[in-house]
Amino acid sequence: MNMKTIKKLLAGAGLALLSLGAIAQTNPSRLDEIIKTNKLRVCTPGDYKPFSLAKPDGSFEGLDIDLIQAAAKSLGVEVELIKSSWPKLLDDFVEKCDVAVGGISVSTDRAKRTGFMTAYMVNGKAPIARCEDKAKYQTVLDINKPTVTVITNPGGSNEKFVRANLPNAKVIVYNDNVTIFDQILQGKADVMISESVETIVQQKSKPGLCAINPDKPLQYGEMSFLLPRGDVAMKAFFDTWLHLSKESGEYKRILAKWVN
Repeated sequence: MNMKTIKKLLAGAGLALLSLGAIAQTNPSRLDEIIKTNKLRVCTPGDYKPFSLAKPDGSFEGLDIDLIQAAAKSLGVEVELIKSSWPKLLDDFVEKCDVAVGGISVSTDRAKRTGFMTAYMVNGKAPIARCEDKAKYQTVLDINKPTVTVITNPGGSNEKFVRANLPNAKVIVYNDNVTIFDQILQGKADVMISESVETIVQQKSKPGLCAINPDKPLQYGEMSFLLPRGDVAMKAFFDTWLHLSKESGEYKRILAKWVN
């Protein structure tokens, strides 16, 4: 390749970079609008302890709620929490919100429509059952039987796992994620599959239920926040905030409040 050809290629590359820069300048980040309006709109289903739980007065509490409040404080804006549901979460997020939180698993299906912050927690699916039945439901093979009734909440990664891995079990879809664990205690279902951290929390709050091997989940998983797809500045801010929060000890303090 002669010098003249090399110069032409370099000139072409330079023009391409200038074009990309022009495109970036005409497509400002959502982050700019959030700062301008002093408002971070956050979608959350609010039914997933310990991540996000709606209270009777309309407010929310939980690990993800405290984390997003800390991120908003770092950004210098106020949080507006918007109630959603798992079946409608992606639509609500795209139409109404800047971020979505509440115990959201990272998945390729969600990545088709949204972006993700760097995962703040490694988590995975684990069973929870009545303590007297704990030995019976150790593996997918143990649970995937017509004699086993599995209960699941609709529209999220829990139901997706059940449909994909437990085709032989009897499946009940139960709409209230707050009282769903009571159905197991009452003998209306045998097992629920959820995030391992939730099974630990429910085990502590509901005597008679036991998390099954939460330290060895049935499936690897990560928890994150939904962000606008392709918004580099938004992802850079939240990734930076998360990194600094973990290094400063802020994340550990918030986590300890909800998971111990």
